[in-house]
Amino acid sequence: MSETHSPHHSLQLTEAKARRALLDVRSYDVTLDLATHEDTFASTTEIIFASGGGPTFLDLKPASVQRIELNGRPIAPELLDRGRVPLETSSGENRLVVEAVMRFRNDGEGLHRSVDPVDGRHYVYGMSFMDAAPSIFACFDQPDLKAPYTFHVRAPEDWTVFGNSPGAQVEPGVWEFEPSQPLSTYFVTLVAGPWHVLRDEHDGIPLSFSARQSIAEHLDKDAAELITVTRQCFDEFHRLFGIRYPFGNYHQAFVPEFNAGAMENPGCVTFRDPLLFTSKVTRGERIQRATTVAHEMAHQWFGNITTPAWWDDLWLNESFAEYMGNRVTADVTEFDDTWVHNSWQRRQWGLVADQRPSTHPVAGNGATDATAALQDFDGISYAKGSTVLKQLNARLGDEVFFAGVVDHFTTHRFGNATMADLFAAWERAGAGDLSSFVDGWLRTAGADTLRVDRTAGLLRCSPPDGTTTRRAHTLRVARLSGGVWTTDPVRIDGPGSPLVVAPGDALVIDPTDDTWSLALADPESVAVLTEGGSVDASPEVRAGLWNNVRSGFHNAEVAPDAAVALAARLVPEESTDYVFRYLVPWLTGKVVPLTADPEAARATLHRAFRERTDTSPAGSTLQLGAFQGACSTGAPELLEGWLAGAGLPAGVEIDLALRWRMLRRLAALGAIDLAGLEAALAADPSTEAAVEYAGARAALPDAAAKAWAWQRFTGEAKATNYELEMIGLSMWQAGQEQVTGPYVDRYFDQLPALASVHSGWVLGDVAEAYFPLSALSVDVVQRADALAALPALDPTVRRRLVDVTDELRRRIAARDAHR
Repeated sequence: MSETHSPHHSLQLTEAKARRALLDVRSYDVTLDLATHEDTFASTTEIIFASGGGPTFLDLKPASVQRIELNGRPIAPELLDRGRVPLETSSGENRLVVEAVMRFRNDGEGLHRSVDPVDGRHYVYGMSFMDAAPSIFACFDQPDLKAPYTFHVRAPEDWTVFGNSPGAQVEPGVWEFEPSQPLSTYFVTLVAGPWHVLRDEHDGIPLSFSARQSIAEHLDKDAAELITVTRQCFDEFHRLFGIRYPFGNYHQAFVPEFNAGAMENPGCVTFRDPLLFTSKVTRGERIQRATTVAHEMAHQWFGNITTPAWWDDLWLNESFAEYMGNRVTADVTEFDDTWVHNSWQRRQWGLVADQRPSTHPVAGNGATDATAALQDFDGISYAKGSTVLKQLNARLGDEVFFAGVVDHFTTHRFGNATMADLFAAWERAGAGDLSSFVDGWLRTAGADTLRVDRTAGLLRCSPPDGTTTRRAHTLRVARLSGGVWTTDPVRIDGPGSPLVVAPGDALVIDPTDDTWSLALADPESVAVLTEGGSVDASPEVRAGLWNNVRSGFHNAEVAPDAAVALAARLVPEESTDYVFRYLVPWLTGKVVPLTADPEAARATLHRAFRERTDTSPAGSTLQLGAFQGACSTGAPELLEGWLAGAGLPAGVEIDLALRWRMLRRLAALGAIDLAGLEAALAADPSTEAAVEYAGARAALPDAAAKAWAWQRFTGEAKATNYELEMIGLSMWQAGQEQVTGPYVDRYFDQLPALASVHSGWVLGDVAEAYFPLSALSVDVVQRADALAALPALDPTVRRRLVDVTDELRRRIAARDAHR
């Protein structure tokens, strides 16, 4: 029976509880043939499980089924319905065998197969997360039915295969893997292909890394840094937990077209391969990679040894991995400024998510099914949860904090647990009653708002709309007075705390992210910092300042022109390269289009970026960050000259990333045609260039380019997941409303059918990326609100539509409040 076009169920929490009460899965034995066909693979699964006896169902998403057999009795393949096979289990031990043919996928889920455009080599990796495992093997797909897995894989003879447990090639093309530790279905993986592989060892743990052959030189170049970070993180996690890594080998695979940043599969972590840098990068990008390595390693304990029973506790995975990944990177690697980088990279992601209509508590997020849970892998579950854990650690101290964590891991080793289990462990360790902390910080959605009231001499604190919960805040306020920065501690237990402010003082609220709050810049501080002398603030204070300003802008309290003026004032004296990575897209993408004169604002920013480019040490990453800003704001004739090598600042070399940054800008301005973009791609037909080309082509200001982009939205033409997102984000250019106008109606007309074209992770990304965010009209907001209210709209599409509509509403408010 074929399941080619059938929709699939998403597992409900009530169904998961019933199945868990009935079943105890003992083992999986899976045989995959990856060598016979390029479009499909044979998958045979044997599951041994105990049952109390009675009906349940198996998860299976095949191209076709050859055999289903339960306890020696055949089950008709025709009973497969929307990804489920009904089973009538016997009391005691059961043996289930399924022989099926599965499809390789190209959406970053299931068993993803891609072809490298550079050399035509094929690569495969498994992403079993959230409803995807049944498209690889038959299973009971829920996190609390853990079991050991034994894999047998046939692959082309020139391929290398990695999995969750140690394995070896026993004859040409045949790979056998040891039984794994008990695993949840969502992190079962295989990585197979003609990989370039590096091997090492640390403290008895075999280490290995893999990447496509076409980027082998970049893995080799970065190997020393990756190995060092991996070793340092292992040592620190072992020191903090006193529990050794238990999954055998530790393989880190850099794979193409990966949706997430990385996935923590035990023994075989997968990373998106743009994390192997093919162009020169800033220190900030290296920090991001290091924290990703540490984050996924933290998951080997938080998630892999002890796994949440259900997705309403996903913060037990992600908030902990986020906190521990940043902490360990900052403490033991060369990247000791990780927390400052985190403030730039993650703070706004979490704060914006916590202000959306879709905000949810960190814990107990109401995930009634797996599809809904996927939408909560957001800035709340990562950035907010991490900050809350940082606050809890400051309250408890390391001794109690880690004693509770170790108790939790030990009690639930290779099993599942809940938030209640973890907090019980902390209380056993001496934390005392934490119920008020749980209620205030983990079970209440939204952020308290902190703002300066100069007239009253207060730092005011107001709870989120619709709530009365009072949270206590312990933080610092940085003050610039008389040209000198000082920092004062502040404690808030109610509606505000005294704060004496002299005229001419500039204030930065919570510059070191000590508490979770929406800290808004006050207009006088922005004016003082824009008009005064040298700011000369620490990197922490600068990060906090810009978070105050970005939050103020998001809430229409900082004018777009004021934000541009402040950037023009501060950029020329900036000393941290990663500032530009986050400031440039925010300024050029959000702020500039809302100013009174966007072209003048862009020119103002360009002068500031160019000044910092010229005053930075030649060849430094600081110069690179500033030059990236100059490329994103430059005039056509200047960019054309730089592309030709004319007038480049000393120390700047044009590589793939810089070249395509300029080409995208030229495309949006209509200063290059399709033939020019195609010639640039032909000169370097790499996967990175293909994605950049797709974005540049979609940005061209002509009807043909927009029609080409739209064909990818509707599925009329195919594109990779990276290309789809880049195309959607690029087609809606400010100033191109004459050619994009017709697609506003098309978006709303065709969005309800999007789930029949795209699925999973990609579905949400496409719904958001193609939204007409440049159409700054109340009519568009109203139409989006009406569509989101339709009961039949796919839940993933609705969630993304609600969020991006809120973004549009806020941009309109920011524009209108300061006209």
